Amino acid sequence: MSNHHDTAADHGSVSSYLTGFVLSILLTAIPFWAVMTGQMSKSQTLLLVVGLAIVQIFVHLKYFLHLSFKLNSRANTVAFVFSALIIIMVVGLSVWIIISANEMMM
Repeated sequence: MSNHHDTAADHGSVSSYLTGFVLSILLTAIPFWAVMTGQMSKSQTLLLVVGLAIVQIFVHLKYFLHLSFKLNSRANTVAFVFSALIIIMVVGLSVWIIISANEMMM
């Protein structure tokens, strides 16, 4: 019997998880430092926080969710993009409805 779940590509190794963990800690500590020290302007701090948040999303996708954008894992990528689109639509439309309802009550 062949088991297709025995490859390292499907599941992460300990070193892969540790790499992701260390990167996540760094990508959290740097914006925390920037906000707490106040050594940068507000716009620079905002750009740093948003930029490193986007980088952290990709770190989590690669090291923890093992999402690859290679051709052989197209089904996983399409499923992820579809799920992300649905979540963005639900959250975005919910916020739009709440703001519209608030404006109508004023």
